[in-house]
Amino acid sequence: MTRLQAGLVAFIALVIGIVAALTISPKQSAEEQYLSRYPQPRALPDFQLTDNLGQSFTSAQLKDHWSLVFVGYTFCPDVCPTTLADLVRVYPQLKAMSSDYPIQVVFLSVDPKRDTPERLDEYVNFFDPEFIGVSGDHKYLFPLVKAMGMMYSMSDSTDNPNYLVDHSSSVVLVNPQAQVIGRFKAKFEPGKIALSDSQLILADMAIVTRH
Repeated sequence: MTRLQAGLVAFIALVIGIVAALTISPKQSAEEQYLSRYPQPRALPDFQLTDNLGQSFTSAQLKDHWSLVFVGYTFCPDVCPTTLADLVRVYPQLKAMSSDYPIQVVFLSVDPKRDTPERLDEYVNFFDPEFIGVSGDHKYLFPLVKAMGMMYSMSDSTDNPNYLVDHSSSVVLVNPQAQVIGRFKAKFEPGKIALSDSQLILADMAIVTRH
């Protein structure tokens, strides 16, 4: 290969690198470091849930808010309480952000058999009285969780009073139009609980809410 050819190869590689760096999805800000956006915002299916105050919770309660939604259950031994405790630490800063729409935290229980509104109320109030706990029939929960890009399943028979529920551990972001736009994926490290990093959520939410 001549020097000219080598120079051209290097130049082409440089151009390709620059183009790749500039080719960013219109839905993904160049500044966002942690939010994993979906290619397009996802509309949610119709659902009828009940919140921790015993009131109806539908997509109307998601509109005009930025919603951080976490799927889990109150009997969860590790991921759920740790994630909610982590969100509590950054919640004052999330609320203080300058945005046209307030930020809310929604704990979506996929264990309606045990997670009554009364139990959900006690649970979310332990973390922060402003956190919202919701649950309902599986006929609404399953398609809703699936639309969010998450999953859950009962790992044991619910006849066992101590049954466990397998569920995703990411935090989902719903925009003020009640559309799912992405998720903050949990980090998996050997010997540690898989969690979404609240400090990274805080950093990206400061960017997301400006747009």
